[in-house]
Amino acid sequence: MSNTSNSQMLVQHQSWQRERRIIELLSSLNYRTGELSSYLHNIACGVSELIAVDWTVVTFCQEGFETILASSIDMAEDAPRVYALHGLLIGTVMDIKRTLAVEDAIANPKYGKPAEGYRAYLGIPLQTSEGQVFGTICSFHQQAREFTSDEIQIVELFAERAATAIDHYHLYQKQCEFNQKLEAEVEKRTAELRAAQAKLVEQERLAAIGEFSSIIVHEIRNPLTTMVMGLKYFKKTILTEAAQERLSLALGEASRLERLLSEILLYAKPQVLQLCELDVNDFIRELLLTIKEMPEALNRKIEFIPASSVVKISGDQDKLKQVFINIVRNACEAVADGDIIRWEVNTALPGEVCINVHNDGNPIPSEILCKLSQPFFSTKPEGTGLGLAITKRIVNAHGGKLCIQSQPLIGTDVSVQLPIVIK
Repeated sequence: MSNTSNSQMLVQHQSWQRERRIIELLSSLNYRTGELSSYLHNIACGVSELIAVDWTVVTFCQEGFETILASSIDMAEDAPRVYALHGLLIGTVMDIKRTLAVEDAIANPKYGKPAEGYRAYLGIPLQTSEGQVFGTICSFHQQAREFTSDEIQIVELFAERAATAIDHYHLYQKQCEFNQKLEAEVEKRTAELRAAQAKLVEQERLAAIGEFSSIIVHEIRNPLTTMVMGLKYFKKTILTEAAQERLSLALGEASRLERLLSEILLYAKPQVLQLCELDVNDFIRELLLTIKEMPEALNRKIEFIPASSVVKISGDQDKLKQVFINIVRNACEAVADGDIIRWEVNTALPGEVCINVHNDGNPIPSEILCKLSQPFFSTKPEGTGLGLAITKRIVNAHGGKLCIQSQPLIGTDVSVQLPIVIK
């Protein structure tokens, strides 16, 4: 057999071996969603082996920069993985959007610089199914060499696999992001629905309580009025001192019962607001004139700190007066004669005004603090336990929030947060 025949057989054998290796490598590639790094690493290593080059990388290119996604050789932990495309061979591939093979980039630098220490270069663009180029497979060799059409076809075959995997990975990431947003939106809507349902149930409950309370109060108030009239009649008669004391006690308890019945009705009835636009600073200045005449405030100093600019809210003037009269009265009762009550308007919260009443009285224990706005809970001997409960309902009806904080050495703060009228 001639030497020519032997050479042809050897070439055919090598070609067959390469084709079998290509099939083996392609068969071994098994991309699973989310496992992109190892898949691209196997592609880079496979390309380096099949076309016998020193180094192959898979890159993702965006906004003038390339990021190395996978490398056929190990890269140091602190090695840079992001490079500017300008002036590099990879940048040329991204510009021309087709395969670029350079036998010796040092001797022929017109296409750009190769990686440091390398001369030969083969770059294949990665494209989406719509033809958009988003990255490359780049092979580098330390010595100058030519790339055959067969070698280019091999790398292009692996480039298709890499492009499909990267494209699917990004679609998967977008799907995950969409699912997360969807789940968050569903949770948000579910919470809103539950809150709306709870509010509706509460409104129905309060309406039922209000109707029932009206009937009960009416049934109690009529005989109570008759009893009070009878007791007042006896005041005109001549009684012993002991009888007079008992009569005064009975009339006092009757008055307390009348106040309790009135507050039960006020708490149970739905809060129907007569809204108007109020300037918070002017509203409090006007209300201060009334509050300073209250018996509880006569020997206390109320210091008003207005907002630095005009703040307007939409509110029911009479009901908000009731709110702050109750809050300031409680603050006055918590301090000694001569102490200062600070009443401040704060606009630090976006879209809200915080109206805070502060006193330096004894701190409220935590086990009591959490119950203060509950109906019929009171720490006062003569209290009905409905003052703060009614206050909270009025504030909530305005779309606001009532907060009570109390700490040793700091004092007690009662804050009403209300939405600001934005023009």
